[in-house]
Amino acid sequence: MEQICLNEGLSEFGCACISWGLYLMYFLGGVAVLSLIVLPLLNALKNPKEMIGGALGIGALVLLFVISYALSGDEVTLKYSSLGVDASSSKLIGAGLIMFYIVLVIAVIGFIISSIRKSVL
Repeated sequence: MEQICLNEGLSEFGCACISWGLYLMYFLGGVAVLSLIVLPLLNALKNPKEMIGGALGIGALVLLFVISYALSGDEVTLKYSSLGVDASSSKLIGAGLIMFYIVLVIAVIGFIISSIRKSVL
């Protein structure tokens, strides 16, 4: 890192600031990921009935991915094979795209229904 900084014309102090800033970012990112995992678990232990809704949502997403995976194809063109995409990667990419489209359609329909319901009621 220091050699790159010196090659770019930064002083040693500037390079040290960049290094410590990166270390601080890694630490704060780790704290954020740890809190993302620990805090919902603590909340779930306090009220386990709320976990049922989350489990149903995750189960629905897994089921949607399985359906999307079953619908996706595994075709690979010459261009994509030159980029290192094989049949299994193509199938996963297709499943992700199909799942995205399904979720997008569900979200748009939910938005329209919600807008109509709010305007009528």
